[in-house]
Amino acid sequence: MSKIRRRALVASAAAFTLAPYIVRADAKKYDHGVTDKEIKLGHTNPYSGPLSAYGTIGKAIGAYWQMVNDNGGINGRKVTFITYDDGFVPSKTVEMVRKLVEDDQVFAIFQLLGTPTNTVVQKYLNQKKVPQLFVATGASKWGMPKEFPWTMGWQPDYFTEGAIYAKHVLSTHKDNLKDVRIGILYQNDDSGKDYSGGFLAGLGKEHQDLVSAKVSYEVTDPTVDSQIIQIKNSGANVFFNDGAPKAAAQAIRKVADLGWKPEQYLANVSASVAAVLKPAGFDNSTGVMTAAYLKDATDPQWANDADFKEWQAWMKKYLPDANPADSGNTYAYAVSATMHDCLKRCGDTLTRANLMKMAASMHNLEVPLLLPGIKINTSPTDFYPIQSVRLASFDGEKWKLFGDVLSNEST
Repeated sequence: MSKIRRRALVASAAAFTLAPYIVRADAKKYDHGVTDKEIKLGHTNPYSGPLSAYGTIGKAIGAYWQMVNDNGGINGRKVTFITYDDGFVPSKTVEMVRKLVEDDQVFAIFQLLGTPTNTVVQKYLNQKKVPQLFVATGASKWGMPKEFPWTMGWQPDYFTEGAIYAKHVLSTHKDNLKDVRIGILYQNDDSGKDYSGGFLAGLGKEHQDLVSAKVSYEVTDPTVDSQIIQIKNSGANVFFNDGAPKAAAQAIRKVADLGWKPEQYLANVSASVAAVLKPAGFDNSTGVMTAAYLKDATDPQWANDADFKEWQAWMKKYLPDANPADSGNTYAYAVSATMHDCLKRCGDTLTRANLMKMAASMHNLEVPLLLPGIKINTSPTDFYPIQSVRLASFDGEKWKLFGDVLSNEST
């Protein structure tokens, strides 16, 4: 595997032994949110507002736990999944997370979506020693076990993903680098700074002068048309599109409207065929590249895979009105399967500390819908579960994988 190195992290697992637990006469150990019959998980999602396209993920996660409950639950316990709409407004997230922890008394916060929304509750949850697990954001700061031992990411981090795109640009243009001009559109928050920072790091100091424009946008901006015009006017012939779904679709469409034909790289968080490429126009999206780590529902090569068939059956039964081409549905299924595995391995020791211990001890875990060759690995000093991707190009109908698995695994 090709490897892209990230800074070393130093951490201590000692925090996992500090949380109090309730000892019962039958030797079962529980924290808040767990009984003999129930496990409560809390979640927030922007079901409304400018990023409501991500609401698909929360709905699909709920459907996953319904399937688990219909099949007997986890070690005999049913999962109660409590999800609230925060509209991607950080102040609302604070309100909803406090409600989940203090009123609903959930066992853990699972898959809370968004970089700014996770950021505003990270210190609170770590002070309360409540797991903030497998957050729905790839910001690199979710892998800091020394500073935040109760917070863990899941997907490949944005910094690494951005670096992979930059290295691909350098490798494919090694004979004509002097002619390369790169334009970057990024969301003006920590996630966008991670993506753009990773891209610059991937270029290396000696090649950062290839960037002709680096332009930000706000989540609340009605369009990104002016930003795309600015990037085009810089002379860019390579375009890195780090937009959330709505902005990403607008950007792809505006590039086409301008008659501009750069090489385009699209952030994985917006690689949904249904939510982004279809609104942008399949013709306009042809040739766009992204980094993939999950099987794409529009790719016929997975039609006979056992896990893909199981996912299709689940979609038909539990989400019959949902769009299978929306990658939020595959994402939700895979990340929920990861949490399912950790909860199952807890057995009857359902303390928050033990849950974090299980999350920090995944070794070559294979969960449904990950691409072949991509596995989940964590340790007390490595809170980045997935650190491998493959590049893919959109052919007008589906994503087509190419190249080798690119990895940031340290071992």
